[in-house]
Amino acid sequence: MARKGYRIESDSMGEMSVPSDAYYGAQTARAIENFPISGIKKHSLLVQAMGMIKQAAAESNMELGLISKKNGRAIVKAAQEVIDGKLDDHFVLDVFQTGSGTSTNMNTNEVIANRANEILGIKKGSKTGVHPNDHVNYGQSSNDVYPTAVHVSAILAIDQLLIPGLKNLHKALASKARQFDKIVKIGRTHLQDATPIRLGQEFSGYASMIEHGIKRVEYAKQELSELAIGGTAVGTGINTHPKFGGLVAKKLSKGTKNKLREADNHFEAQGSKDAVVEASGSLRTLAVSLMKIANDIRWLGSGPRCGIGEILIPPVQPGSSIMPGKVNPVIPEAVCQVAAQVMGNDLTISIGGQFGNFELNVMMPVKGHNLLQSIELMGSASNVFADKCIKGIKADKERCEEMIEKSLAMCTSLAPVIGYDNAASIAKEAYATGKTVREVALEKKVLPAAKLNELLDPMSMTEPGTKK
Repeated sequence: MARKGYRIESDSMGEMSVPSDAYYGAQTARAIENFPISGIKKHSLLVQAMGMIKQAAAESNMELGLISKKNGRAIVKAAQEVIDGKLDDHFVLDVFQTGSGTSTNMNTNEVIANRANEILGIKKGSKTGVHPNDHVNYGQSSNDVYPTAVHVSAILAIDQLLIPGLKNLHKALASKARQFDKIVKIGRTHLQDATPIRLGQEFSGYASMIEHGIKRVEYAKQELSELAIGGTAVGTGINTHPKFGGLVAKKLSKGTKNKLREADNHFEAQGSKDAVVEASGSLRTLAVSLMKIANDIRWLGSGPRCGIGEILIPPVQPGSSIMPGKVNPVIPEAVCQVAAQVMGNDLTISIGGQFGNFELNVMMPVKGHNLLQSIELMGSASNVFADKCIKGIKADKERCEEMIEKSLAMCTSLAPVIGYDNAASIAKEAYATGKTVREVALEKKVLPAAKLNELLDPMSMTEPGTKK
């Protein structure tokens, strides 16, 4: 007998109590009991992708004459509610579950079946109308549905969350590169003074890093566009129509506005998840880029009086509970933490990629979760970095000029004219006396003043090919 507020449903292992208002069924209820691990639920885009797959499957099966129009149309309507996020509260399972994602696939099948039956005027919990396995899951297996959902959701996330954020960041950095193009500052290698560089050139390098990152992500998206659907249990396509996978891929292409295709080799598509590993690798590279850029911004803005201080970072909040007036580079720090998280996610995905035991990878749920989290984090962090930091950066022109004049690396431009050893001698004396390279060179009269000033012009040192 069902407890108050519950109904009884059954699966192949027996009866389970299910909350009366829940659209999920017995298999989901059993999985809730089995996996009380993290409390982290599936990403909304993965749930959306599952709905898209089930809708495309029902449409394809109707076209192929494999399920009735009555049941198929009800499934399509129920799946649309999943796609629209109206049934998100009924996707209740933990990320950490069976490695094939079977529990999530059945969660989806049960929710859609019960909602479809409700649409048909049949009460929840009844399998007399639409059946979760026989109809919603017709021609499918968790082993081809879940990896397809990971790919589709990642593509959606890249298009909706990541690329817009990266383009915003690239635009902000490129704008600063142009704005700072005439500001000359000292370059640094090994954290030591090097020859001059324009602040705009530094920022152009940052912009180029993000531009390259966008290209890597776009390439990874192409690899994700190959779908496992149609392979069913082990890649042979048992219990499905030979045209099913291609039809579903075609319908998903329309829904995602991307050119998706059925896998050329289903055994590769299900036994490995190399495309997910590759996509994560592109995100890891982006994370490394963001870490470098954010750290450079922190150092360049360090101070305000006792650091490098060549740029001024927008103050967004008080920086200390004990030191009045202190302002910290909190946005770059947050970006660095995101980068670290994405690198950690990539390690988990790389380990998971090695769990393609024979015909099935059994770490798909955590890999899918980490991939989507990394995509979302990188997109959000890029927007925050651009909007709350990069766009508001100002250059301290006077500080840049002061640092250049003090630098011993200025003697580099003298070496081709007076020789390396003589230039080094000037640098050593400047260091020992606290004088500038220009002052020592003038005192020693190594060159006429006009020639010396020409060689020690910082701007000319940043423009290859300029005559000295």
